[in-house]
Amino acid sequence: MLHLRQWRRGKTIYRELIRLGASSWVAESVAALSRRWWHNSRSAIHHVLTIAYFDRLGVPRLS
Repeated sequence: MLHLRQWRRGKTIYRELIRLGASSWVAESVAALSRRWWHNSRSAIHHVLTIAYFDRLGVPRLS
């Protein structure tokens, strides 16, 4: 959710998701509902922003 909120606009969300390897369909559907951050974070985003992605960023695990 925080990544989506940080990217703000639909164009930016679409561009960043494509850059991260999301399919065009997933990126379009998330960008179309750009202000529904929690909804998008639970729907299709979990396939793109995986645990491995956050491990590469150095985000500590809470579990």
